[in-house]
Amino acid sequence: MADRVIDYSGLKCPYPILKLSAQYPQFKEGEIIEVIGDCPTFEKDIKAWCSKLGKTILNIEKQGNKIKVTIRI
Repeated sequence: MADRVIDYSGLKCPYPILKLSAQYPQFKEGEIIEVIGDCPTFEKDIKAWCSKLGKTILNIEKQGNKIKVTIRI
């Protein structure tokens, strides 16, 4: 169960990652977040973001054209 869900559906790259980066200071260490996006490069971008910050991807789930990524901050 996620501590918060953030839906960036309808936003095209690079806006989902830019918005996530802007919200990042609000997150607490160990918090679980679900991030949803439908941009064609969303999965690749979110993986790169997590790798850069050393955050753990717990799950990636595709639902139609949307991708839901569960991350431990």
